[in-house]
Amino acid sequence: MTENKLPSTQEAFTKILTRLDQIEKKVLNPSTQLRKEWIDSQEVCEMLHISKRTLQNYRDQKRIPFSSIDGKMYYKYEDISSILEMNYTPIKTKNANKARCYGSRR
Repeated sequence: MTENKLPSTQEAFTKILTRLDQIEKKVLNPSTQLRKEWIDSQEVCEMLHISKRTLQNYRDQKRIPFSSIDGKMYYKYEDISSILEMNYTPIKTKNANKARCYGSRR
C-alpha cells in the first residue's frame, strides 16, 4: 500500500515544484511585476524628481491627470510612467556606452 502512495506523492511534489518555477518566472520578470495602480503626490515627486509646488503646477496646467479624495491627490502609475516615456531622450552618439559622470573614479 505504501508503494501506491509514493508515486502520487512524488507526482504532487513535482507539480508543486513546476508551479513554483512558473510563479518565480512571473514574479522576477519586470514586464509582469505587479505595480501599484495608484500612487500619492510624494511618490510622484520622487519619481519625477520635482517639488510639490511643481507637481501642483502640472495639475493646474492639466499636464498630469489626477484624482482627489478629501484633499489628497492620487495619480495612476501608468500615467506617470507614460509621461516619463513621452519625454525620454535617447543618446544618439557612437560613444554612448563610454559616457561617464563627472567626478566618477573609473
